[in-house]
Amino acid sequence: MPDSMGKRQRRDVKARKAAAIEQRRLARNQRKEDRAAGLIEAGPPLSEEYGGVDLSLEDAPETVEAERDGA
Repeated sequence: MPDSMGKRQRRDVKARKAAAIEQRRLARNQRKEDRAAGLIEAGPPLSEEYGGVDLSLEDAPETVEAERDGA
């Protein structure tokens, strides 16, 4: 009987998902080791140096106060 009814596709999708999960696990463990060694700061990599947006709360109180005064 041929490998039919989407079995091959399901098997491929499961294999891709398992590989992606494994890659995330390895990356997570590497970040954990790097944080323990002091190579990177604790927390998610949200700063602009990682291509993300800096969501730090350093200037947030000033911005909130300026918005209240203007409104």
